[in-house]
Amino acid sequence: MSHQHDAPGECKRSMCPVACTLDIIGDKWTLLLVRDLFAGKKIFSEFQSSPENIPTNILSDRLKRLLAHGIVEKNAYQTHPVRYEYALTAKGKDLGAVLNAMVQWGERHVPGSKALMQP
Repeated sequence: MSHQHDAPGECKRSMCPVACTLDIIGDKWTLLLVRDLFAGKKIFSEFQSSPENIPTNILSDRLKRLLAHGIVEKNAYQTHPVRYEYALTAKGKDLGAVLNAMVQWGERHVPGSKALMQP
């Protein structure tokens, strides 16, 4: 399934802030990448080593989406071949409160869940 990268700031379903936010980060992978960035992961292979085993094509797509929406930035750390490292922008760091709320909710309401990190 191909995902279209909508222009940042465009809401797809409605103007509701919850719906608009979910349009950007509401799939089952994106917030896990943000979690990993908070945990100090920076490069593609580090994201691949997460316990959820994100497929490489989805990982590439979600990183592109996060870049397009200004949630992450990338910088080349190697030139031959070109390899990039990723970091949260200030906008991305603002998602820390969202992740913390999800951790607290999960620990309270999902038996057996345990935080891998605290944003």
